Amino acid sequence: MRRILVAIFLVVSLLAAEPLFAQSPNLHFDGQSWWDHVRILADDNMEGRETGSAGLRRAQAYVVDQLKKNAIEPAGSDGFYQPVKLVQRLVVEKNSSAALLRDGKTESLVPGDDFIFSSRSENSEKDLSASLVFIGYGLKIPEKNLDELAAQNLSGKIVVFINGSPSDIPAALASHYSTIGERWKSLHGAGAIGYIAIPNPASLDIPWSRISVNRAQPSMDLADAEFNETDGLKLAFFFNPASAEKLFVGSGHTFAELAALAKDRKPLPAFPLTASIQAHVAVQTSDVESANLVAKLSGSDPTLKNEFVVLSAHLDHLGIGAAINGDSLYNGAMDDASGSALLLDVAASLHAHPEKLGRSLLFVFVTGEEKGLLGSRYFATRPTVPAKSIIADVNVDMFLPIVPLKFLEVKGLEESDLGDRAAAVAASLGVKAIPDQEPLRNRFIRSDQYSFIVKGVPAVKMDDGFIIGSPEQKIFKDWLTNRYHAPSDDLSQPKDLAAAALYEEIVRRLLVDAANNPARPHWKPDSFFRRYATN
Repeated sequence: MRRILVAIFLVVSLLAAEPLFAQSPNLHFDGQSWWDHVRILADDNMEGRETGSAGLRRAQAYVVDQLKKNAIEPAGSDGFYQPVKLVQRLVVEKNSSAALLRDGKTESLVPGDDFIFSSRSENSEKDLSASLVFIGYGLKIPEKNLDELAAQNLSGKIVVFINGSPSDIPAALASHYSTIGERWKSLHGAGAIGYIAIPNPASLDIPWSRISVNRAQPSMDLADAEFNETDGLKLAFFFNPASAEKLFVGSGHTFAELAALAKDRKPLPAFPLTASIQAHVAVQTSDVESANLVAKLSGSDPTLKNEFVVLSAHLDHLGIGAAINGDSLYNGAMDDASGSALLLDVAASLHAHPEKLGRSLLFVFVTGEEKGLLGSRYFATRPTVPAKSIIADVNVDMFLPIVPLKFLEVKGLEESDLGDRAAAVAASLGVKAIPDQEPLRNRFIRSDQYSFIVKGVPAVKMDDGFIIGSPEQKIFKDWLTNRYHAPSDDLSQPKDLAAAALYEEIVRRLLVDAANNPARPHWKPDSFFRRYATN
C-alpha cells in the first residue's frame, strides 16, 4: 500500500511540474521545430546577419526556401524580395574630436570613455562651437501640456537631456515623442543645432563598456531623402553617465542629483550649463543594398482575402564586431533569429494543419531593424500590397523564452482592441497578459511594430513577461546585461522550449482570430495613435 501511495504521489508531482502547454491537447507546436530554425539562422555560417551582408543574404535564401516548401506565395516587389537602398555612415574617429570649454580652459573628451559620436551629425570635418543647455528629458508633448524646451533659449545651442520621461506621461506617449524623428522635429523647431543624450542609468539595457566597444560599427539610414528625420542636425553625442558630472560643473546641479530624479521619473529642471562644446565629426558614407522578404498565405473569403494581417520579425543582426571574451561573432539567436524562426514555424504549421482563413496573412521578414527600424519603415511606407489593405501587425522580436510563460507582456495592450484579443487568446491558454513593466526602456518604439503604428495600423509586440520584483525579473535583467547585443546571444544559451511552444500557439491563434473576425482591429477612443488611422 505504501508503494502505491508513493507511486501516486510521484505521478501527481510530475503532472504538477509539467508545463501548461503539455496539458493542452490542441497545441500545434513543440518548441523543437522552432529551435531547429534558430540553429540554422544563428549559425556561425550566417556571420551575424549584418544588414546588407553576404551572411544576411544566406539567411534570406534559407527563409525563401522554407517558405516555398510550405506553399507560401511570394508577395514582394521582386518575388519574395523587396529591395531596400541604404546609406551607410561611419564616424572616422581619428579625424574627429570634441572638448568642453569652460572659463577659458579646454577639457578634451575621450571617445568611448566619455561619449560616442553619432554618425547623424552633418558638420563632417567642420569645426563647431556652441553653448550647452540642460533641458531635463528634452520632451515636448502637447497632449500633456509638457514643453521642456520652452524654459530656455535654444537658438544655436546644443541641448543636453537625460533619456526618460515624467511619471504622469503614459509610456507609449513618452516613447513616441522620444523617437529621433519626433524629438528632433521639436528641438530643431526651437532653434537647437544638436543634442547630447545621456542614457538613464536606471534603464540601461547593457553596460556602457559594451556600448562603447562597438562604437566603430557603421550606422545606416534609408537612402531616399523623404526618410531623412534629422535635417539640420549639426552634432549629436551619446554621453557616458559615469562621465556626465563634467557637463554640470558650476551649474548648481550634479548629475547624481538629476539621475536620482530621473530614476523615479520625477520632473527635471532646465538650466544653462557653464561649458560650451567644441567639436568636429568626420563621417564617411557609402551605399548599401539589402531587402525585406514578403510572403503571403491567401485567405478564402471573396472580399476579406484582399485584406492582410501581418506577422513581422527582423532577420538582420549585428554581424561581426568587437571581441568580447574572445568572440567577435554576434550570432543574434534570440535577437532575432527567434522571431524569424517563429514566422517560419507558424507558416509550416498552417501548411501542415490548414485553418479556414477569411483574410490573408502576410509574413514580413524585415532588414535593418538593428539600424533603426529601417526595413519595416520602408515596408510600412511603401508596402507591396495596398496600404489600406493592411489591418493589423503582430510583431515578434526577441520574445525571450527563457522562463516558463506565465505572463505575456503586450506592448500596445491598451492602445487597440488587438491588445484585448491578444489578452483573451493568452487567457484561454492559462497565460495572463500584462502591460509594459519597464516604461523607462521605451521599448514600445524600439521594435518594428512602431513602423506600422505610425501608419495607422493597430499592432502589438508580445514577450515572455515577468512581474516587477519577481525572480524572473532578475533572470531577464541578467540576460540583458550579459547576452543582449553580445556574442553570447548564441546557440549555447539556455532556452525554454515549452515557453516557446506556448508563445507560438498564442501568436497562431491571434493571427487566425484577426483573419476571421468580421471586424477589423481598431484603435481605442483614448489612444494617442488613433490619429494615424486611415481606414
